Amino acid sequence: MTYLIKGARILGGEPRDLRIDDGVIAEIGDDLDGAGAEIIEADGLIALPGLVDLHTHLREPGREDAETVETGTRAAAAGGFTAVHAMANTEPVADTAGVVEQVWRLGREAGHCDVHPVGAVTRGIEGRQLAELGAMADSAAHVRVFSDDGHCVDDAVLMRRALEYVKAFDGVVAQHAQEPRLTEHAQMNEGEVSGRLGLAGWPAVAEEAIIARDCLLAAHVGSRLHVCHVSTAGSVEIIRWAKSKGWQVTAEVTPHHLFLTDALAESYDPIYKVNPPLRTKADVEALREALADGTIDCVATDHAPHPVEAKETEWAPAAMGMIGLETALSVAQAAMVDTGLLDWAGLADRMSVRPARIGRLHGQGHLPAEGAPANLTLYDPGARRVIDPAASVSKSRNTPFAGIELPGRVLATFLRGRPTVLEGKPA
Repeated sequence: MTYLIKGARILGGEPRDLRIDDGVIAEIGDDLDGAGAEIIEADGLIALPGLVDLHTHLREPGREDAETVETGTRAAAAGGFTAVHAMANTEPVADTAGVVEQVWRLGREAGHCDVHPVGAVTRGIEGRQLAELGAMADSAAHVRVFSDDGHCVDDAVLMRRALEYVKAFDGVVAQHAQEPRLTEHAQMNEGEVSGRLGLAGWPAVAEEAIIARDCLLAAHVGSRLHVCHVSTAGSVEIIRWAKSKGWQVTAEVTPHHLFLTDALAESYDPIYKVNPPLRTKADVEALREALADGTIDCVATDHAPHPVEAKETEWAPAAMGMIGLETALSVAQAAMVDTGLLDWAGLADRMSVRPARIGRLHGQGHLPAEGAPANLTLYDPGARRVIDPAASVSKSRNTPFAGIELPGRVLATFLRGRPTVLEGKPA
């Protein structure tokens, strides 16, 4: 199918026409001939590369009550994503070639976006013995990102071995930085609010200590380290220092850590319970500045769906996590573009180009250009919407942005020239 997108502002620039044919952007110009093409009027819309998420929980296999590959990738497409990395903490854990290939095939069958399985670092994500890293790398899923996300690889010897192992095939270990002994029974960020509420505190140093250790290990081994969901100003400084040394360290920040603070815990609403916890206003400001200056490489959703009963309960037993695929671009616009910290080209870099590069995805993360794969998002930055959990495409409803007005709306998503979302609805 051939499409002609009329008048889109590529990366926020001047309006241009884009002709899509055979899965690629065949031509970019002014007043292009629409003969034989389906016309899409894009006046006022911004054309971005298809977004890439390094950190998505699709829950399948094993937790289909919360999400499936089908529903999760539909939510991803609705949010403008054309590729996601599916985390390994499924049931069974994605720690073998067989499980990662199952997730990869489910993604291909669903067809809403590319699904790249993340392999577990350790067997059963138990932190005792390395998983089958080489077998997962050599599988049909071609795994290049490995993480025990949800758990920290806190054993320094195991972490070193993992970094050494993945170096052979240009893999990356994505660390969930959380010193477990420092966060036993922790419920929220340790600080003024936790003290006032009487909730066990989660100190910033629990994250920062692991990041510092792992940066040193990555430098020692000469391997690639990626830091998941950075949440503190101190972590930013450690990562900035590591990068100044030329070490192969990259990092991500979630939309919710760019926008929300620990003050929300005063409601005792478990919708705001997440790992790592929401931090202070000063941390939020430091994270935004770090994303703007490139210290933090990318935005990653950490989309963490849960069934209703896991969140609609008292704070202490409630599950940690928030969904985020459908709101990520809007939150990033509010936090980074509308504040002047990034322009649209910068946001495209942080939400598509860099995460694709970190994940070693060759067919994703290309800026719109003639001959590039037609992985595109058409976005209306002037739209306003109040987030309604009931309207979510995800199987779960645990969004922290319920009832909040956010800017922007994805109107179309193209995966290799095929629309997965059109006029804001699944194609």
